[in-house]
Amino acid sequence: MALNFIWIAFFLIAFVVALVKLIFFGDTEIFKTIIDGVFDAAGTGVTISIGLIGVMSLFLGFLNIGEKAGAVNFLSRMVGPFFNKLFPEVPKNHPAIGHMVMNFSANLLGLDNAATPFGLKAMQSLQELNPDKETASNPQIMFMVLHASGLVLIPVSIIAQRAILKSNDPASVFIPCMISTFAATVMALVVVAIRQRINLFNRVILLWIGGISILIATLIYYLNLHKEGIGTFSKVFSNGLILLLFVTFITGGLIKKVNVYAAFIDGAKAGFDVAVKIIPYLVAMLVAISVLRNCGVFDYLMQGFTWFFSALGVNTDFVPAIPTALMKPLSGNGARGMMITAMKQYGPDSFPGLVSCVVQGSSDATFYIVAVYFGSVGIKRTRYAVPSALLADLAGIVTAIVISYFFFH
Repeated sequence: MALNFIWIAFFLIAFVVALVKLIFFGDTEIFKTIIDGVFDAAGTGVTISIGLIGVMSLFLGFLNIGEKAGAVNFLSRMVGPFFNKLFPEVPKNHPAIGHMVMNFSANLLGLDNAATPFGLKAMQSLQELNPDKETASNPQIMFMVLHASGLVLIPVSIIAQRAILKSNDPASVFIPCMISTFAATVMALVVVAIRQRINLFNRVILLWIGGISILIATLIYYLNLHKEGIGTFSKVFSNGLILLLFVTFITGGLIKKVNVYAAFIDGAKAGFDVAVKIIPYLVAMLVAISVLRNCGVFDYLMQGFTWFFSALGVNTDFVPAIPTALMKPLSGNGARGMMITAMKQYGPDSFPGLVSCVVQGSSDATFYIVAVYFGSVGIKRTRYAVPSALLADLAGIVTAIVISYFFFH
């Protein structure tokens, strides 16, 4: 219901705005701009999906080896006590737990290429337990919303882009990004837990969350003391971890006397099916986002925000970063473009440039994730998943703006 309402609303808003521009401002190019954007978005959706085939085949192939070698079950048992409390409807030691662990781990390290295949595999595993195949289950909603909150330890791509644009201190946004994305994740966890009546004050949950928080704080402290080594640390650790994962799965397969090559081929075959299946869902979402963006709604929202906060007497130095915030839930690439635009226009070390970077690192692209993850298993009714994810996005964005004033203003 939520996606249906949002999809219709995007088109209706765009059409009304386009009519206003045509009638009152004589913009005869507005309809062409919107339609050109629609065709571009449709092509982009197919390109993204086709581009996933290779990566999906690679990781699902190795994941199949890991499953046959028992590695996934091992992860399920290791993290089981914590996940059994967050996902009470998932049976103990179910493979879905291991798949979710690998997805969250890859996402945490900023390994997008690995996170997506693991996440889609996790969603498929959860779909096997779903009694209503077209309606998102509680575990699927919890998983999707937590993933959409985008908890990443090191915002490597943001730091790299700042370096490309000649920032004096590319890694200066590291701690603010970490704090912002952690706030989004906590909000995601709390909102969904309340809806699903999960007791977050359970001793097991508190111990795990406390332990994770301590580990994150320790890493932040260490890397803050060695800012110049953040890029090197990330490259060596994250890429080394992927290679270690592959070698571990193969070694486990050999020990278990698994035909690792045949297992890889069997798993890789699923990569094509999954990538193709998400095409209609992704095209539908990207087209709706394109219509809203190209009609000029964002420009009007920018003017409205400036007027509103000025009227309240609030400092409006953060307003140039609002386009990144507005685009973030809709499109990761779109938000990245807005961030780069802000840095180019105002400077990478300017306050608007810094806020845009922190906002970009605060969460993930909610609507893209909804389209891809739920679309991969044919979910049509997302229940409260989208509003919950958007609340997490809002928490991350507000935290990003506030924390930027604390660090940079």
